[in-house]
Amino acid sequence: MSDADLRNRIKEMMVKNLMLQITADQIADDAPLFGPNGIGLDSIDALELVVMLEKHYGIVIKDIEEGRPAFRSVRTLAEFIQARHAAQPG
Repeated sequence: MSDADLRNRIKEMMVKNLMLQITADQIADDAPLFGPNGIGLDSIDALELVVMLEKHYGIVIKDIEEGRPAFRSVRTLAEFIQARHAAQPG
């Protein structure tokens, strides 16, 4: 899966799973996911994202410090997923 395809898939899953009031096309790759200058996700949304990563990508985030850098934007989330998959044996 290409970088762009992965980012688009993440956006679509976020819109659907988090019931966002925007479309996937309205989410910029580098827009902050949390806070007033981003798309406005909250701590409940963060938990939903963690569940989404585990369900769709088999990635388990054990603590907030591990996940915090990944949840800055769609781009950092995609990079996190790709890095985890590259690190898996097989």
